[in-house]
Amino acid sequence: MQERTSTQTANTAAGTSFASLFTSHPQSVGETYLQHQVFALRFAFRLLRASGAAFVHAVVPGLCQKTASREIHALHAQLSNRAPDHNAG
Repeated sequence: MQERTSTQTANTAAGTSFASLFTSHPQSVGETYLQHQVFALRFAFRLLRASGAAFVHAVVPGLCQKTASREIHALHAQLSNRAPDHNAG
């Protein structure tokens, strides 16, 4: 049987840590990596849209008066209804 070198052990540990960056959190909220990616991208686009509405409102206060706040409230409600670990921070 061949012994593992410290470099091989370190590489394996680093590989495990690196892989967990992509799998640990999605698993903690009951999703696969791909499911979590889709959710996060949709969330990001909704934030981008809310940001755009807030920008328009800053320039022309009569436009998009409640758009950004309505979207933020909807996003908060959606996050609040997810898996328990997701609400832990």
